Amino acid sequence: MTTGLVFGKFMPVHLGHLALIDFARHQCDQLIVSMTISPDDVILPELRLRWLTELLAPHPTIEVVAETNEFHDPTLALWEATRLWAAFIKRRFPTVSVFFSSEDYAVLLAHHSGLRYVAFDPPRQRVPVSATLIRQQPAMYWNFIPEPVRPYFVKKICLYGPESVGKTTLARQLATDYQTIFVPEVARTMITGNNFSEEDFIRIGHAQTEAVQQATQQANRVLFCDTDVITTQIYASIYLPKIPPVLYELEHQVSYDTYVLLDINVLWVADSLRDQGHRRPEMLARFRHELDRRNLPYHFISGPYSDRLNTIRQVTDRQLSVI
Repeated sequence: MTTGLVFGKFMPVHLGHLALIDFARHQCDQLIVSMTISPDDVILPELRLRWLTELLAPHPTIEVVAETNEFHDPTLALWEATRLWAAFIKRRFPTVSVFFSSEDYAVLLAHHSGLRYVAFDPPRQRVPVSATLIRQQPAMYWNFIPEPVRPYFVKKICLYGPESVGKTTLARQLATDYQTIFVPEVARTMITGNNFSEEDFIRIGHAQTEAVQQATQQANRVLFCDTDVITTQIYASIYLPKIPPVLYELEHQVSYDTYVLLDINVLWVADSLRDQGHRRPEMLARFRHELDRRNLPYHFISGPYSDRLNTIRQVTDRQLSVI
């Protein structure tokens, strides 16, 4: 029986990795996919292992394992590093007789280990991507990211500010422009008036958080959010004696790549739920204060709706091209 080995950091796992693994499994009776863990890994190992396990679950001949790089030392020369790594492979995986790789160092690893080495597309022409490129510009390499991994790289932009500044209208249009989805203000589907209880705000906070988390699983590169739980806290402070502590806990369950704070210099449009029109300057100052005191990144955007839309598009494009 032939036991093969594929190893890597899989940070993140991408279609190039999956092509390598598929190539390898067709040449082995059993295949071990070993995920390496090092102290300076920028994506949590638990998350990477979950992605690998989920993606490879349909293949019963594949075993996924996670191994700590016990001799992690970036200063080591390649010869010495591959010598140590070869000794580890022989000790940890004694049944392995062949390994598969696209990396240049595999030749030295084969020399030190005595194992047969099978190269897979070293120039990366079949799947022209790397984990580094994905981490630097996930939007550009989106089609190379497997579906279970994509939510990790979704950019979340929160449209934020007092009542009647265009959050919903802008979020809906931006979602259309970027062929993605948006998260509306769920409170509007849960309440009919402004006589709130503490439980109302807690339910709204949970529902808004869950809506963002669920939408992140479906979004295409970017997710526009009509509001957030900081907003829920602000209104809770207006209608209740104190802010329910759980709202602060919920706030930390979702993070946004940037906020867009919308100015109040547009026409107020009344409806059955808006009742703070007489306090617009005060409310704007409160919304800004909450961002400032948390040191959260934001863009303050003013002017007519067409200008706001164009400026938010520029903010979004910069987010999607961040390196």
